[in-house]
Amino acid sequence: MKLYATLLLTIGLTGAICAEKSTLNIPLKNIDGKATSLKAHQGKVMLVVNVASECGLTRQYKQLQAVHSKYSKKGFTVLGFPCNQFGKQEPGSELEIKKFCSDNYSVTFPLHSKIEVNGKGAHPLYKKLKKESGGSDKISWNFEKFLLDGNGEVIKRFSPRTKPDAPEVIAAIESALKK
Repeated sequence: MKLYATLLLTIGLTGAICAEKSTLNIPLKNIDGKATSLKAHQGKVMLVVNVASECGLTRQYKQLQAVHSKYSKKGFTVLGFPCNQFGKQEPGSELEIKKFCSDNYSVTFPLHSKIEVNGKGAHPLYKKLKKESGGSDKISWNFEKFLLDGNGEVIKRFSPRTKPDAPEVIAAIESALKK
């Protein structure tokens, strides 16, 4: 009986440790400053993107919204994370960012509070995504993309210059949705 109790305790602690380390449980704030996490999107395929309003790639918001609209009813979502680390191209407040995205690109996908993606101040989400993607430990520029499965595991990483509606991105999304 004692061995059984020890085994159950060990299994429970291991499960708790694994859940704590899950990408889904990393604390986030939405664009309105409310606490959230990727757990709100558990079971969905997610495209996590660091975004900026004054970047040469900002027009990717249009493609991000189109991809989100096309696949959202099939279990997919885009998640935007404003970042001001690259050329100070996201200088606005959360309210200004939200208004910009709505007014200029009719964005309906979830936006989050501004974060850092590189360096000492890098958000834990981005630390984990970079580590799990097996690629560079640095985000190279605005609009770098991570495709995650419904458990928050990285499927694929795409460079900033790869458009959200590029054939390789769409193929990866569609493949993930079939699983």
